Amino acid sequence: MAEKVAKSNVKIGQGAVVCAESDLQGDITIGAKTVVHPKATIIAEAGPIIIGDYNLIEEQSHIINKKVTDADGSTMCVMIIGNHNVFEVGSYVEALKIGDGNVLEAKCKLGRLTELTNGCIIGPMCEVNIQETLPENTVIYGSNCNRRVQSDRPPTQALQLEFLAKILPNYHHLRRPTKTLPKLNP
Repeated sequence: MAEKVAKSNVKIGQGAVVCAESDLQGDITIGAKTVVHPKATIIAEAGPIIIGDYNLIEEQSHIINKKVTDADGSTMCVMIIGNHNVFEVGSYVEALKIGDGNVLEAKCKLGRLTELTNGCIIGPMCEVNIQETLPENTVIYGSNCNRRVQSDRPPTQALQLEFLAKILPNYHHLRRPTKTLPKLNP
């Protein structure tokens, strides 16, 4: 597992629901209306993690910006996650760039070398860890990690996010939103 990060600097956008039982370490920015379940783990070890708006990060998901030394000796990298993504139970992600509207299903693994564009689905128990940028609307599925391109993007989880934003505060302590969150786009 990742080694302990000394100092946490977590910025939470307005309307985001971040359970206090989640494990957040390092420099993390969580966008507006994003939901982070209890027992989700987000570790910014090698550099900041910027998570966009309307993302759903379920329990036991791991989003880790792992420290890796490059050939030139630098280790600082920023992990950027777009908007409207779903990280289902037990998903494990190290990819540095994830676009918008992706679904990472239960217990899938997405390695550091892979980049997700928009509208991709990584199926349950599928593992992708080769250096590539997946084309938009790619679906990886099955025990052999078969691939195809779908014609439409996966639907957003707006109703589920709205439901969780109402229900989770009744049963869990929350981390408070940061008063002023810097704009991600100029």
